[in-house]
Amino acid sequence: MADHQRIHPVQIDPEATAPLYKPTAPLKQHLPPPIHRTIPYAPPPTKPPKRKSCFKKCFCWTISLFLLLILILGILAAIIYFVFQPRTPNYSVDSLRITHFNLGNDNSLSTTFNVNITARNPNRRIGIYYENGSHLSVWYTGTRLCEGSLPRFYQGHRNTTLLSLTLVGQTRDANGLLQSLEVQRQSGSIPLNLRARVPVRIRLGRLKLMRWNFLVRCRVVVDSLAENNAIRIRNSSCRFRFRL
Repeated sequence: MADHQRIHPVQIDPEATAPLYKPTAPLKQHLPPPIHRTIPYAPPPTKPPKRKSCFKKCFCWTISLFLLLILILGILAAIIYFVFQPRTPNYSVDSLRITHFNLGNDNSLSTTFNVNITARNPNRRIGIYYENGSHLSVWYTGTRLCEGSLPRFYQGHRNTTLLSLTLVGQTRDANGLLQSLEVQRQSGSIPLNLRARVPVRIRLGRLKLMRWNFLVRCRVVVDSLAENNAIRIRNSSCRFRFRL
């Protein structure tokens, strides 16, 4: 009998029986992220930092300097007022005389007035320099009859100065003016206006200030305007103001 077949166990190598390739993990596909529909959100607007413009700065500086100047002037005015106690000068028209009052062939009126004016300086510590360039004029109902000027002089403290002035003028086409003067003469009341602009300089102690203009307005009512006759002044009032 044939030899019994022998079965020998065979050792199987697991590596030998392993498949020739290893299965790999499936490749991941890179897909775009899903679209999410959201409500748009806008952040609240932020306020820009406050910055003053050049115009505002210049305006503020100008106002500040202006207020400072007013303060300084106010302090100086207070010092002058309490130390020097300024008072307004006084002026009055004392007398008026007409030395020439003639109507020419061309209906022009030539006049010459002699006016006496009293100027009073009531201040104890303030002097007044009357400068060149003054102008005086006599008017009747808006028509200038004559004009002249003041002399240059210095008026000291508490001084009263009498001024005798000669005013000369010529008026064209004076027929209507003479008729109006005749009506006023019959009533015995002729209103005249005397206007004066006088440049002066004020002296405070030893300090001589800038140039000012004295403006004087006098209303004089006379009884007549006759040549070489005594003219009586019925009423006289003067107003005074000054400006730079």
